[in-house]
Amino acid sequence: MKKIMLLGSGELGKELVIAAKRAGLYVVACDRYDNAPAMQVADEREIFSMLDGDALAAAVARHNPNIIVPEIEAIRTERLFDFEAQGIQVVPSAKAVNYTMNRRAIRDLASRELGLRTAKYFYAKTFEEFKSAADAIGFPCVVKPLMSSSGHGQSYVHNDDELQQAFTEAMEGSRGDVREVIIEEFIDFDSEFTLLTVTQKNGKTLFCPPIGHVQKGGDYRESWQPYQIAPQALEQAQHMAAEVTRALTGYGLWGVEFFLTKQGEVIFSELSPRPHDTGMVTLAHTTNLSEFELHLRAFMGWNIPAIHLEHAGCSAVILSPTESCQPLDYHFDEAMEEDRTRLRIFCKPEAHVGRRMGVALCYGEVGDDIDRLREKAKRVAKTVLGTDPYMKK
Repeated sequence: MKKIMLLGSGELGKELVIAAKRAGLYVVACDRYDNAPAMQVADEREIFSMLDGDALAAAVARHNPNIIVPEIEAIRTERLFDFEAQGIQVVPSAKAVNYTMNRRAIRDLASRELGLRTAKYFYAKTFEEFKSAADAIGFPCVVKPLMSSSGHGQSYVHNDDELQQAFTEAMEGSRGDVREVIIEEFIDFDSEFTLLTVTQKNGKTLFCPPIGHVQKGGDYRESWQPYQIAPQALEQAQHMAAEVTRALTGYGLWGVEFFLTKQGEVIFSELSPRPHDTGMVTLAHTTNLSEFELHLRAFMGWNIPAIHLEHAGCSAVILSPTESCQPLDYHFDEAMEEDRTRLRIFCKPEAHVGRRMGVALCYGEVGDDIDRLREKAKRVAKTVLGTDPYMKK
């Protein structure tokens, strides 16, 4: 029996563990706090900061896994090369994880090495560098920590008066020990979408039908599949996704994010070397395999003949209205009155105002009105805790 060590045990990791257990695999779930969602369904757990390289190495030595699967950004990524050299498979690869955990590396690879269309950008470690970059890019602009997730530390800046607060928030919102920000040109996009891309050991790259999504403050609030896009634009996105994943190397599922401008131009935004939060819509059986099953099959080396769209589907987040260390009182009755609806509660041990605690999923026939499905998903999500998916955090 192969043993998997999961680094990071959030809601996405939980679904991956469920897929792995269904395949008869042994899973050790790791995170910085106890009783994280994936730990609740894994065989064993380890509690330590993955930014502590010695603690990470000690956990690997204790469990001797065959495969290491990173699920979060805050990892001492250079240690992954050591594990790979020892013969442990790192998913998708140590190179891929090292690049994508830092926005500088992945943005430079995409823009400067591969020549993909991205937003104009600069880096800054000091406020003086930051102010100079803002002057060069102009307003409005987007500010993000080089290492973060779920929109932490991200903001939009409209004038000089907002620069100091944006810089402070980006520095404070950084994960890990990287204290640097990226400042980007604001793209006047028509919409955003995710292209789940699967790289396989047999050399064949597959793409899920594109997923439309809406973010607020850099954090996903709803997603839907399929996302309607012109064939030529989809081909551009697939080409870019194939180029960047090929350069990063490895096997697994990647969440590749794009902007689509009002003129129909596709612009590369970001990439995650693992299942993507917007891809939770695949839990509504939109595709023949969920993103978690696809990730598992790809890194295990099991062939994926094809990916098929089987339903239209939507997801909407369930957000906490309160601060609590006790289980929240989830209300399912009204949601269960709706046909073709599913709820996934993540069972996080702590709730914070605006924290993502679950997701509502709705699905219908391919060709159904996506806007109606989106409204249904948001309506269902609101009934569970009384919070709107677009509430302010």
